[in-house]
Amino acid sequence: MSATRRPPLGIPVDSAKRWTENYQLATQESGRLFLMAGDQKVEHLNDDFVGAEVAADDADPEHLFRIASAAPVGCFAAQMGLLSLYGRDYPEIPYLLKLNSKTHLVKTAEQDPLSSQWQSMSQVQDFVRHSGLKVVGVGYTIYPGSAYEAQMLSEAARMIQDAHAMGLLAVIWAYPRGKAVGKREQDSHMIAGAAGLVACLGADFAKVNPPLDDQGNMDAHLLGEAVAAAGRTQVICAGGSETDAKSFLQRLHEQIHLGGTQGCATGRNVHQRSQADAIGFCRAIHAMVVHNQSVEEAGKYLASS
Repeated sequence: MSATRRPPLGIPVDSAKRWTENYQLATQESGRLFLMAGDQKVEHLNDDFVGAEVAADDADPEHLFRIASAAPVGCFAAQMGLLSLYGRDYPEIPYLLKLNSKTHLVKTAEQDPLSSQWQSMSQVQDFVRHSGLKVVGVGYTIYPGSAYEAQMLSEAARMIQDAHAMGLLAVIWAYPRGKAVGKREQDSHMIAGAAGLVACLGADFAKVNPPLDDQGNMDAHLLGEAVAAAGRTQVICAGGSETDAKSFLQRLHEQIHLGGTQGCATGRNVHQRSQADAIGFCRAIHAMVVHNQSVEEAGKYLASS
């Protein structure tokens, strides 16, 4: 596991230095990223934050910040608005600004997905400069296969270039989706194509859904094609809906050691738990991602939560 990465070409020397510092901070000098996703407040509205299986703590947006503040996450991804409301009380968290999001109300059967950038990069630059927060990067979602992919790819390409010029990391959520994709959203070849597309955009990390086999089960071996297609863009998998903690750790271990991924991004599996359980779970993920511990070793942190 190597923590050595070169900054992207074509940016000023001081920006390259900031990029390297942000990369080391976000990956905790491990070369792997544990991203805590908090963008579901838009993506899934309140569906993920209340319910019989969801901890009562999760109804309050500050629950996300309490977890990210106490847990060893590489970065916490959320929209700028949430950071402007809560960030002053949690300045120690490494943040990633999620620059586009859409709700789940309009289904693909009604219209192919489109998610446009909310803030300009000049507004991002102003926020980074004046907020005093540790903003390590920006994130953006693309939907390869959507009828609107050209618009999203254009925005993503500009965002990545501008982010690098500011010394920030760029993470792309890449989800094949739309009528042209149909039921192949988690087909291994389709996922690999999306990962390669993210590399062509020049992003540092590609966040993808793990591919499924013909029976609809996650098969970490299938990730090899996506990791190869992404090349020097590092691949991390989305965590998906909440699952048993030990099953999650087993799946993550396979994704890293059989599939070759370099970290993970998870939201619901973290924040739908109570604060104490979420922090313990994050410590287990951190032990596996950053310290390369086994499922058994990482699992010890669950008991201490």
